[in-house]
Amino acid sequence: MSQQLILPILPLRELVLFPGITMPIAVGRPTTLKAIEAAKTAGEEPLVLALTQRQNTSEVSPEGLFGVGTIARIEQVQRSLSGIQVLLFARERGRVVRVEQAPEGYLQAIVEPLEDENPANFEDPGFVALYREAQARASELAQKSGLAEDTIRQVLSSLKDPGRFSDLVAGYVDIPVADRQSLLETLSVEERLRRVLVQVQKQLSVLTAQEDLQSKIQAELGDRQKEIFLREQLKTIQKELGEGDGEEELEELRQRLDKLELPAEARKEVDRELRRLQRMGREAMEAQVIRTFLETVAELPWSARSSESLDIAEAERILDNDHYGLGDVKDRILEFLSVRQLRETRRKEAEEKAAAESQAEGQTGEAAAEAKAEAKKAWVDDEFSKAPTLLFIGPPGVGKTSLAKSIARAMGREYVRISLGGARDEADIRGHRRTYVGAMPGRILKGMKQAGTKNPVFLLDEIDKLGTSFHGDPSAALLEVLDPAQNDTFVDHYLGVPFDLSEVLFVCTANFVQNLPGPLLDRMEVIEFSSYTEREKLEIAKRFLMPRQLQANGLSPDQLVLKGDALQRIVSEYTREAGVRQLEREIGRLGRKIARKVAAHQLDRVEIDGDGLQELLGRPKVHPEKMADRDQIGVATAMYYTPVGGDIMFVEATTMAGKGELVLTGQLGDVMKESARAAWSYARGHAAGLHIKPEDFQQDIHVHVPAGAIPKDGPSAGVTMATALVSSLSKRPVRHDIAMTGEITLNGRVLPIGGVKEKVLGGVRAGITTFILPKANEPDMDDIPAEVREMITVVFVTDLAEVLALALRDASFREGRLLFPGISPDDVAPLTDRLH
Repeated sequence: MSQQLILPILPLRELVLFPGITMPIAVGRPTTLKAIEAAKTAGEEPLVLALTQRQNTSEVSPEGLFGVGTIARIEQVQRSLSGIQVLLFARERGRVVRVEQAPEGYLQAIVEPLEDENPANFEDPGFVALYREAQARASELAQKSGLAEDTIRQVLSSLKDPGRFSDLVAGYVDIPVADRQSLLETLSVEERLRRVLVQVQKQLSVLTAQEDLQSKIQAELGDRQKEIFLREQLKTIQKELGEGDGEEELEELRQRLDKLELPAEARKEVDRELRRLQRMGREAMEAQVIRTFLETVAELPWSARSSESLDIAEAERILDNDHYGLGDVKDRILEFLSVRQLRETRRKEAEEKAAAESQAEGQTGEAAAEAKAEAKKAWVDDEFSKAPTLLFIGPPGVGKTSLAKSIARAMGREYVRISLGGARDEADIRGHRRTYVGAMPGRILKGMKQAGTKNPVFLLDEIDKLGTSFHGDPSAALLEVLDPAQNDTFVDHYLGVPFDLSEVLFVCTANFVQNLPGPLLDRMEVIEFSSYTEREKLEIAKRFLMPRQLQANGLSPDQLVLKGDALQRIVSEYTREAGVRQLEREIGRLGRKIARKVAAHQLDRVEIDGDGLQELLGRPKVHPEKMADRDQIGVATAMYYTPVGGDIMFVEATTMAGKGELVLTGQLGDVMKESARAAWSYARGHAAGLHIKPEDFQQDIHVHVPAGAIPKDGPSAGVTMATALVSSLSKRPVRHDIAMTGEITLNGRVLPIGGVKEKVLGGVRAGITTFILPKANEPDMDDIPAEVREMITVVFVTDLAEVLALALRDASFREGRLLFPGISPDDVAPLTDRLH
């Protein structure tokens, strides 16, 4: 006899669990939850006895449970708001010897495990035939239920035990609970197989009957469709006799399509669909789909073009009126227009020449017109007539989107804008195939239909915000759209025929170039928008923002006057951004406060100077760094770049008693930490030439970069860290009126960095006029406004020794040596020989 077990009872409603099956069970009754907890804490293996209730009731009693159940192991318990989901693995059958109630309130049973009664001879022909027949019928039922044939074959090959096979089939056959319980209580494997075969055969009979019924229904539907077809033929005959309606609409659509200058492939598809529509009745399911497709084709601009304005002077005037600065972008647009103008002149000359040659050969006027048309087509269709694809890269608020609209106005073209931010479906670009319900064209063709011309300015906004999903990658779909060598045959999934996009001037905008896939970026001409300087923001505020906000708030120009440095202080003390959006908000907020007072008749007009801003706008929101007021040992001034402009920061270094360790703080990134270690190694390796005593390196040195809460990274603070380290170790003060930037190497070379314009302008705003920059960055000075270049002094260096000679107070550099007053060159070791 098997060893008896004491197990918590898990009551099941309308469910029988067979051995060998893993099944999730929802548990919600408090007593059952206690039984689960008891099983989990009882021993090494959490076991329960799954017993089926005789009736589906919420109350559980020993009399309401069957006497044979399944000993199951708890594999997983997952909690949720509605209760617990328990994953059970049915291990073996078990007979209840006695049921009792545990002190915690749940039922538990003394269980005797039951074993299958196998046949005396597994090779008996009768048993083998029964087993094979059960396998064949179970496989047939599984296939009719939708399981893959490979899956069925794999399951059958993995089951070698007839008892386990019968339990598996019994667990998944749709039979009443009483029959399931009877199968569970049947210990004889042969008898269980026979009963399972009977149940499977019943299920197959039901499915066969359902299939027959479905075939009859399909036949009846076929007759119904035939009737509908005949009725549609009758309606067509009635229309031919003048008794129907809708023929006028179809004729109007046919005339619209005939007027289109379609390519041969598109014309073939349109004619085919039009013939199908004519054969169908208006009420046919597919008729509306075909009509919608043909109407979409009729609305697309297959040959309509805008008459371009090629007046370069007028285009330049429009661009200058709409936007301040942005010289590189405006120059590129004017260059494009200039090329178009010259090509148009050459095209007309070619047309006239072809017509004259045709007439000289004695051809008729019609032949001369054809020769002229051929000459025009050769110039329109060549590869140089295709418009470029421009990509505007820059921070938010610098005018990328609004400039695209100005370009359209300057060129005399239609303007279309679609935002691609968050688009995650390829169908957004290419559309859906017409086989789908509710199919429609993609956003590119929708934009072309909106423009109504073949050559609009098409803005694809926020192209770097495209996403990907299981629906496809929309950026990959844009590869064909934005490639001038391919987009003359762009195929939308809905349209199904090529559409020419080669004359469209695509303008894309993005904030971060690193978010764009390489192949997509390769198809576009990148034009970078840098952040506005404070001087540019001030000019934009005077020319554009102030007049616009005065009008928006119902004020006249004389009712709100900003005097002195008021506007400048709004720019510098109340905003910190790359563009001018927040600046316009602040000006608008000021305008609303004045408008309220004017509307309340508290005043008629107001003049505000810089000191009066705080009363209306509150205390300043931005506190940029200012130049230090004195020289300090171990404190050097660095410049840094952010997308909203440049600024200065102070690098502090101090020595203290210790073991010669380097401590770095200020949320420094890995690259910045490496720059500090390179500066530390440079100082140790050149101590004699830097006037540093060997015992000074026995101290700890701490380098800190405020503000500590802001992460910082990049190599451009290398020269500043080296200067602060050398100053602290040599006890020489650093000049407070000099700012510096540059990457350093281990042997003191100064390498170029980026963002020179923003960094220098940030330093000027802080009151600094002397700057140290890498020699390789000298060409970048052309980006700095002329008025700023005139008021600053910039020293270009190639070696850290030159930086130290300029930055350390009273230092000089001669014959490769760093010198201070009263020190002979013969007493100092050389730092470098590269400058000789």
